Amino acid sequence: MVRAEFLIWTCCCLVLVLSRFHVVRGAQSIAGLGVNWGSLASHPMKPSIVVKMLKDNGIKKIKLFDSESYTLDAFVGTDIEVMVGIPNDQLSRFATTYEEAEDWVQQDITKYMHDGGVNIRRRYVAVGNEPFLKSYNGSFLKSTFPAMQNVQKALEASGIANKIKVTVPLNADVYTSTSNNPSDGEFRKDTHDVMLKIVRFLNDHKSPFLVNIYPFLSLYESNHFPHEFAFFDGGKSIDDNNAHYTNVFDANFDTLVSSLKRAGFPNTKIIVGEVGWPTDGDKNANPENAKRFYKGLMKKLGNKEGTPLHSNPIEAYLFALFDEDQKSIQPGTFERHWGIFRKDGAPKFEVDFSGQGRERMPVGAQGVVYQARQWCVVSPDESDTGRVGGALGYACQSADCTSLANGGSCADLDVVGRASFALNQYFQVRDQSEEACDFEGVGEIVKEDPTRGKCFFPIEIVSGTNGGILKVGYVVGGLVLGFFFFIL
Repeated sequence: MVRAEFLIWTCCCLVLVLSRFHVVRGAQSIAGLGVNWGSLASHPMKPSIVVKMLKDNGIKKIKLFDSESYTLDAFVGTDIEVMVGIPNDQLSRFATTYEEAEDWVQQDITKYMHDGGVNIRRRYVAVGNEPFLKSYNGSFLKSTFPAMQNVQKALEASGIANKIKVTVPLNADVYTSTSNNPSDGEFRKDTHDVMLKIVRFLNDHKSPFLVNIYPFLSLYESNHFPHEFAFFDGGKSIDDNNAHYTNVFDANFDTLVSSLKRAGFPNTKIIVGEVGWPTDGDKNANPENAKRFYKGLMKKLGNKEGTPLHSNPIEAYLFALFDEDQKSIQPGTFERHWGIFRKDGAPKFEVDFSGQGRERMPVGAQGVVYQARQWCVVSPDESDTGRVGGALGYACQSADCTSLANGGSCADLDVVGRASFALNQYFQVRDQSEEACDFEGVGEIVKEDPTRGKCFFPIEIVSGTNGGILKVGYVVGGLVLGFFFFIL
């Protein structure tokens, strides 16, 4: 009897293990679902780990912001569809010299276009990234479209223009509505002429219009914006003629639909190039709101729902895979926290990429190597608050202190706690060198995790590339003064 019960118990355990194995290894995501992977991190994740991570979560599409061979090589032989990008700072040379575009296509595209290569077929080249943002003050207004034309010409010369399409990811601020109704959508006046050229180009070459839509920004930029309208389950609604809107994502999307119709190109395919929710650096940026937003978004995409003016299913790339601690914080202190996963590949909240609404954590990165289990904090022997504040300010000159922002996960710490967080950020980004925890005697290396509540004190990973931390200074340099309003 005991033996029989033991065998039954063993079989049950085996079934549970195998079923769990199936969920992880056989994961499926929503058809058309992709994710953005940015590289603005002091310690980037190793590409081979990222590829496995995508497979474990059933994600078969990735959008990159460059075309580095170090990254693309990891996708060779996989079935993951890759969208490569050309950074904004390269637009001028691509626009003025066709040979630059020709060389780029040969070196970064065609060499992967073979059986067993990178799956760029039937995908897209993203020329620039949000080049018409108002904050750029027209810097890329004249170079973006000529760059697109030259890349298209180079693809045609290589005989692959039927497999790869040229597009440009555009921020939702390229269109507007004077009445705030989606039906009155039109392209922004200062970009109107070039947008007509671009839309005509996209239509002629059967390329999609790539738009980045961020409901979080609607909430962030206006204290009067209805909070619940930023989510898919909020209950808040507006009517526009015969169209009924229950969330700002649909309203924003349809403002673009109306803009394209008004421009004379109503049948242009639309792909959402970026959509997501940050988890830190602002009162509305937290894992709870991110989980809520993604749950509604995944349900919408999984059910193949369109919008009132666009009945077809929506294809979208989530933003983003990881946090990026080197991104500019000019848009806001939340900007480095868009990742579904932390910088070390650990998931932050539950999200079901299959769209079935299950409460489960995504599969985190496997095989990540961490640095030593140690942290840098303010020494308990330090009682001079002036020295503590000075060390905090110095650390935040070249380390990510955005979690200390008003509404951030570490904002409620006392002065010593905030300083300890800043010192540890500085210590970790400099690969835990002893000198990086000195601060003229203010700092001390400890072995006990100083994490306090929701304020997480990280341990840095071993970088997937060489010399990653050398980039930190120029990215956050010049932003130091802005930190003092919330860290002191």
